[in-house]
Amino acid sequence: MKNLLIPTDFSSNAAHAISYALDLFKCERANFYFLHTYADEVYEVTHNVEDSFFDKQKKAIALNSKKLLDEIITEQKEKRHNPRHHYEAVATFDSLVDGVNSFINIKNIDLTIMGTKGKTADKKVTFGSHTVQVFKYVNCPVLAVPDLYPYSPPKKILFPTDYMVPYKRRELKLLDMLAARYKSEVHALYISDFEDLSHRQLDNKKFLEATLPNAIIHSKRTSVKNKAEAIMEYMDLNQMNLLTMVNSRHSFLEDMLYRSTVDQIALHTPIPFLVLQNLPR
Repeated sequence: MKNLLIPTDFSSNAAHAISYALDLFKCERANFYFLHTYADEVYEVTHNVEDSFFDKQKKAIALNSKKLLDEIITEQKEKRHNPRHHYEAVATFDSLVDGVNSFINIKNIDLTIMGTKGKTADKKVTFGSHTVQVFKYVNCPVLAVPDLYPYSPPKKILFPTDYMVPYKRRELKLLDMLAARYKSEVHALYISDFEDLSHRQLDNKKFLEATLPNAIIHSKRTSVKNKAEAIMEYMDLNQMNLLTMVNSRHSFLEDMLYRSTVDQIALHTPIPFLVLQNLPR
C-alpha cells in the first residue's frame, strides 16, 4: 500500500497533478491524501486586525478549504471509480513545507506529488516558488508535474548522476517500483569529460544497478559543457517521459535550487520531474 500526498492550492496545475497521480498509480493499492495548507491565506487577509476578526477569518478559511477538498474527492470518485484507491482530505493551518513535512512523518508518506506552479504562475518560470521550497526542504521524494504535460507512462526515465552520492535504498525502491510497473528504461546519464570512474563511483554505480533490478538500465556518458543543457538535450533527443534527480549536499540539483531567485534555475523541464531526497527516514 502506497501513501501518496498531494498538496493543492485548488489551481488548474494542482488539478492536473492530481489527474496525473491517479493515472500513474491506477494499478497500485494507494492512499491518496489531498492536503491544503491555509496559513498564508489567513495572514494575507488579517494583517493588523483584532483577535476576534482573525479567529473568525481563520475558521471561515478552514471550512472553505475542507469544502473544496471534499469536492475534489467527490469529483475523483465520480470520474474514476478505483477500488484500489482510498482518498482523504486534510486542511491544516500551517505553511506548505511545514504542513507537508508534518504529514509525511505522521503517515509515512512515500511520495509527494504536486504541480510545478500554483495560482500565481509566471509563464517565464519553470518552477514556482512553493514547488522549489518543497524540493529543497521536504523529507520525501517529490514529483512535480508540468501543467501542459499530457499523461504518458514513464517508460523512459532519465537519471543524471555523477555516481558520487551513496543513494538511499528506500528512495530508489520507489523508482524501481515504477520501472517494474511500466517496464521502464532508466538512462543513467554520467556528465563528465572522463570515462574512468573512481572506486567510490564504481561502488555507487553497482549499488544503483542492484537496487533497480526491475529497470532496464542504460549507462550513458556525455561531456560536461553546461549540465542543464546536457540534460535537456538528452531528454529531447531520446524522448524521455520522466526526469529523476537526487537532491543532496554539493549536488548539481542543490546548486540549482539554492540560487537566489527561482527564475535562475537553468533546468526548464517539460516533463514530470521526480526529486529524490538523499535523507535517512
